[in-house]
Amino acid sequence: MQTGTLSKIQTPLAGGEAAEAFARDLLAGLSSTPRSVSPKYFYDAPGSLLFDRICELPEYYPTRIELGLLSGHAREIAWQVGPRAEIVEFGAGSLRKVRLLLDAMDRPVRYLPIDISGEHLGAAAQVLRRDYPGLHVQPLVADYTRHMLLPAPGEDAGQRVGFFPGSTIGNFTPAEALHFLQMAAQVLRGGALLLGADLVKDPAVLHAAYNDTQGVTAAFNLNLLVRANRELGCNFDLAQFAHSAFYNAPLQRIEMHLVSRRRQQVRVCGRCFEFAEGETLHTENSYKFTLDGLQALARQAGFIPGPVWTDPQKLFSLHWLNAPT
Repeated sequence: MQTGTLSKIQTPLAGGEAAEAFARDLLAGLSSTPRSVSPKYFYDAPGSLLFDRICELPEYYPTRIELGLLSGHAREIAWQVGPRAEIVEFGAGSLRKVRLLLDAMDRPVRYLPIDISGEHLGAAAQVLRRDYPGLHVQPLVADYTRHMLLPAPGEDAGQRVGFFPGSTIGNFTPAEALHFLQMAAQVLRGGALLLGADLVKDPAVLHAAYNDTQGVTAAFNLNLLVRANRELGCNFDLAQFAHSAFYNAPLQRIEMHLVSRRRQQVRVCGRCFEFAEGETLHTENSYKFTLDGLQALARQAGFIPGPVWTDPQKLFSLHWLNAPT
C-alpha cells in the first residue's frame, strides 16, 4: 500500500494547492466510469499512522519479510551501495526501513526522503537527524508520481541510490510502473535503485493480508473519505461505505474498493454524485510480480538488474537495479 514517479522538483505544496489537487483528482475520479481515486490520497497524517499500524499486523507479511531481508542482507546491500553514498527514498513514510541500510553503510553523506505527507515526514526526519547526527537529512515534501529534479549531488558524495521499498511499485498500473522506472533511471543515472516487490503467491495469503481481523485496513481505506469530508467539505457517510479487497488473479493484483451499501447521493465540491447500491469507488491496486517479470520491466526502463534477495517461501523480493551511466 502506499503509494503508492519522477525529474523537475515539485515544491512543497501549500495547504490550498494540496486541497485543490485533491479536489481536482477526486472530482475526476468520481466522474469516470468505473469510479476511482489515486491511493496517494490515503497518506495524510492519520492515514500514514494507520498504514504504520497495518505494517505491524500479523496478517500483513510484506513489511515483516522486507525488514528481515534488509536486516539479513544489509552487508551485501551496503557493499553494492559503496562509501559516502546519497540515499533517495521515494514515499518515505516513517523512515523505519532505511535505518537498516544506514546502519550498515560506509559513511553515508545525505538522505533525501520524499513523501506527500509533509507533517508525518517532518516529524520522522527530525527523529532521524537526532539519531544520525553526521547525516545530512533533507526531506522533500512532494508527489513523487510527478516529475522531479533532485538537488545536485555533493562534490564528495559517492553514488546516488534510490530506495523504493514496500512494493509501492505495485500501486502503479503496468504503464505507470514503467514510466516511474524510466524516470528513476534518469534521476539516478550512474547509481542504482533498491526496489522492494511483492511476489505472486497463494491468493489466500493475499486475501488475509488485505482483510485483517482487526479492521485496520478497512479504517485505512475509509480514511480517504474522512479526509475528503474534512479537507473538501464533502458529506460521505462512512457507515454507508464498506471496505472490499480481493485478488484479481488474471491481472495479478489486489484491488481495494469502497462499496456503497445503498443507493445514495454524495456532495463533493458543490457537485452531487449518485452511487447505486453495490457501486464501488476503486481506491487502490497492488500488483504482484514474478522475479522474471520484474527484471524484464526494469530492463525495459533502462536498468541493468543485479542481485535479488528473497525469503525462503518467495513471498517478497528485494532487487538491486543498476541505473544507466
